[in-house]
Amino acid sequence: MLERALDGGVRAVQLREKDLSGKELFGLAERVSHLCRRYQAQLFINDRVDVALAVDAAGVHLGESSMPVPFARSLLGAQRIIGVSTHSLEGACKAQREGADFIVFGPVFFTPSKADYGAPQGLTALRKIVAKISLAVYAIGGIKLENLPEIQKVGSRGVALISAIMSADEPSQAAKQLLALLTR
Repeated sequence: MLERALDGGVRAVQLREKDLSGKELFGLAERVSHLCRRYQAQLFINDRVDVALAVDAAGVHLGESSMPVPFARSLLGAQRIIGVSTHSLEGACKAQREGADFIVFGPVFFTPSKADYGAPQGLTALRKIVAKISLAVYAIGGIKLENLPEIQKVGSRGVALISAIMSADEPSQAAKQLLALLTR
């Protein structure tokens, strides 16, 4: 599934597997890293700086309750990228202040995978984040082909998504369609 998405043009992958042991996560990260290199895509490891370093990933993706950005930076160095998931303007400002390279904000629309983070934030909240934050802001949560134009109008740098590609009958084609809309 991942290879088909990469073949469709996906250029960044976040490996987020919270239920695996360290050894299992490392093994999976090695396999995903090889795939990402083959397709010239960036790999971000969720929360695990050690695994990101071990597989030479592009960086890490941290949640608001993860290790502080400055500490992750001290371990990763300046050349690796740090993204932070945020769910409020305060969280986005904190991530920027602490030195994150980009933020992911949401959930913008309803999605079962983000239901634990509360009600969807909506486009108005996303617009405020984009206006106040100088970092690249990526929208997440319920992103689909049909609501992508709304996200673009708000000024988001891009999107982070799962189901629009992974639950598609043909992930490669879904990725191509999404990327075609994003690059217009």
